[in-house]
Amino acid sequence: MATAAQRPISHNQIGQKLGRKGQETRERIISAMLHLLADPDGPPVTVSGVAKEAQVRPPNVYLYFPDMAELLLAALARVMDTAEEAYLARLRQRWPDAELHASCLTFLRAHYAFWQKHARLLHMRNAMADDGDLRVLRYRNDVTKPLIDLLATQFCSGGELAETNVACVLLTGLERMATVVTNPQFRIITGGAAEADQRAYVRGLVEAEAEVLAAVIASRRAAAR
Repeated sequence: MATAAQRPISHNQIGQKLGRKGQETRERIISAMLHLLADPDGPPVTVSGVAKEAQVRPPNVYLYFPDMAELLLAALARVMDTAEEAYLARLRQRWPDAELHASCLTFLRAHYAFWQKHARLLHMRNAMADDGDLRVLRYRNDVTKPLIDLLATQFCSGGELAETNVACVLLTGLERMATVVTNPQFRIITGGAAEADQRAYVRGLVEAEAEVLAAVIASRRAAAR
């Protein structure tokens, strides 16, 4: 089921039906938002900055998006459409017991690569959700639930509350680590390590996560037999 941010938009904020030009302008604004967020060292993203990048006047942004949260949700919907191919598909087939660690590592590397590519957008999502914006919080929950459910099916048949709870705890840890290592201040967090050393450190963390995830899945499968 599509979230509110993924449903087709037919009218602007003052009730006018969107024609081809209006749809193109709206898409250009979303693309401008994503372009600005793709720069890890860029300045804070603002409505005026998005308007300048999209080559529209700031009031025109508000014609399509009432506030930054709605613009963020539109950008998130665009990015999350790529999550299936990026990492979710790796969870849709049961990982063989004999290849459990390798399967976990492949999935976690893909999940981290997605976070690294879209770090500023995902950090902005989390900041707005943690600040209490219910729209962004609901969206984050909506897009996280399929991942939790798919992870739970790796334990056994999935659907059981206990398995879902374990998957939720594991995913929280994965997301927290991704949040930390994609933080722009990560070099400071690691004591000013060189870039190559930072990459090696992240690889070690992902490999450690794979060990933990594989151990939990093996344990849950054994308990279910």
